[in-house]
Amino acid sequence: QLQLVESGGGLVQPGGSLRLSCAASGFPFSKYAMIWFRQAPGKEREGVSCINFSGDTSRYADSVKGRFTISRDNAKSTVYLQMNSLKPEDSAIYYCAASPTFYSSTWAVQRNYGYWGQGTQVTVSS
Repeated sequence: QLQLVESGGGLVQPGGSLRLSCAASGFPFSKYAMIWFRQAPGKEREGVSCINFSGDTSRYADSVKGRFTISRDNAKSTVYLQMNSLKPEDSAIYYCAASPTFYSSTWAVQRNYGYWGQGTQVTVSS
């Protein structure tokens, strides 16, 4: 059974860093594109970053470019999101999702992803 489990969220001060992890099981991880979404209270879920099967191609939302880095370890079936220079507006529940297709231009469209984790809370506050 396919499972995605996020971890690494927490409370951090503005300017701080966190690394999120998403451990996958139950499917051929190396053949799936992976994506991080986030959803803040009262806002729509938005795509943050995605990565292709091999990890050599990625996409980022403009709001996180230069601050966040996505990576994956296919041997460990895990995708990561390194978040630096965090801002209060980065506060949200962060979800990972998987798709057998890498969507180069429409990567942030939610309906492209059929498999989702339960989310991990990130709060950026002083």
